[in-house]
Amino acid sequence: MRFFRFLTPLLLAIVVVLCFAPTAWAFCGFYVAKADTKLYNKASQVAIARDGDRTVLTMANDFQGEVKDFAIVVPVPTVLQKEQVRVAEPKIIERLDAFSAPRLVEYFDSDPCAPVYEYDRPMAAPAPTSSNESARARGDASLGVTVEARFNVGEYDIVILSAKESGGLETWLQRNGYKIPKGAKQLLKPYVRSSMKFFVAKVNLDKFEKSGYQFLRPLQISYQSPRFMLPIRLGMINATTEQDLIVYILSPEGQAEITNYRTVKIPSDANIPLFVKDEFGEFYKSMFQTAYTKEDKKVGFLEYAWDMSNCDPCSADPLTSEELKEAGVFWLDDNSASNVPVSPNFRRSVPRSNVFISRLHVRYTRDKFPEDLIFQQTGNRDSFQGRYVLQHPFQGELKCQAGREYKRSLPKRFEQEAQTLAKLTNWNIQDIRNKMKLSISNLRFSWWENFLSWVGLY
Repeated sequence: MRFFRFLTPLLLAIVVVLCFAPTAWAFCGFYVAKADTKLYNKASQVAIARDGDRTVLTMANDFQGEVKDFAIVVPVPTVLQKEQVRVAEPKIIERLDAFSAPRLVEYFDSDPCAPVYEYDRPMAAPAPTSSNESARARGDASLGVTVEARFNVGEYDIVILSAKESGGLETWLQRNGYKIPKGAKQLLKPYVRSSMKFFVAKVNLDKFEKSGYQFLRPLQISYQSPRFMLPIRLGMINATTEQDLIVYILSPEGQAEITNYRTVKIPSDANIPLFVKDEFGEFYKSMFQTAYTKEDKKVGFLEYAWDMSNCDPCSADPLTSEELKEAGVFWLDDNSASNVPVSPNFRRSVPRSNVFISRLHVRYTRDKFPEDLIFQQTGNRDSFQGRYVLQHPFQGELKCQAGREYKRSLPKRFEQEAQTLAKLTNWNIQDIRNKMKLSISNLRFSWWENFLSWVGLY
């Protein structure tokens, strides 16, 4: 069945759709999983690199369907010229996602009977014909629509429009093959009133076939404007469910935040039961939904904030200077510390770079997010990440006094982990305890049989 929907905010667009179908790795036994955008069926992604009033916006493409049906309409603050538009490689968005995704880490308790040296102590992580043309232009003018520019970039045909009223813009789009869902006129009206322009892109089928690409590449636009905002209202026009938007903001200053909605940190630095290692995706989705509901479904969550020269722990290597430039970082100093990748399993002090990343996760609906997102950069360079910890008990013989005290402390610790998980996810506490019993019994401690009898949970 053919239906139409506005692409979620990374494209901020009108889409004609024929059909839409809505790995973890580890190192050194430390980082074990990440909550990347693959967890969500409809997670839009946009990267914004901004310094002062200059912005490079990369719109990742979640369109699935026949490319001949793809088209987008993006409100932009200024008229864009050809040199301000390019196509980017999808990998750059994947790299930003992998680097900044919330993560699961694990530690292993040391032998409490062995001497402890300072270097043995675990280091906690800080918390896009001339006569016919003349006739067309006259028709456009009668609608109050002006074609400000027309050009091709890669596999896309681009038109930049201005409009005097939303009804005329809607008619122009319909006449030019952009099928507009019911309600578009009303949502276009605020952008027309604020004198925004409209970036309209279609796929050039001949160029796409010659390109050899299997999927549409992200569009990247550069512009200068005091407005630091992201239009999301167009993305709601045909939305029947909650939409997820991941925004990666790259700044030479520090952490970015949303100003017209509250920005809160995702719950983090929690010790949770060992069995979550096999269910981390479901854990994170449940935890996010619980936090989202608790905050009345009208906040933006900060999932990650970090200097891009390093990470601790790392789920992927920091981006190289070439990758940062691909992501739109136009101010990058070639002598900055971000040129030196840091191995994920090597911990050391790294000089501060001039690129700071903030990962914001917004789950939105029309009633809870009636306004477009407005951002601001801050000087706050404090590090933060969504981080969840598995703490493995020591499994050897414990014959010293410290070892006996350690054993006695474990039941309370396990119960605290169960309570924490129930609070974060709203999962049933008894189901959690049952799963913990199974996972702990599989550890096969040499002294575990006696220990089990002490544990009221089991």
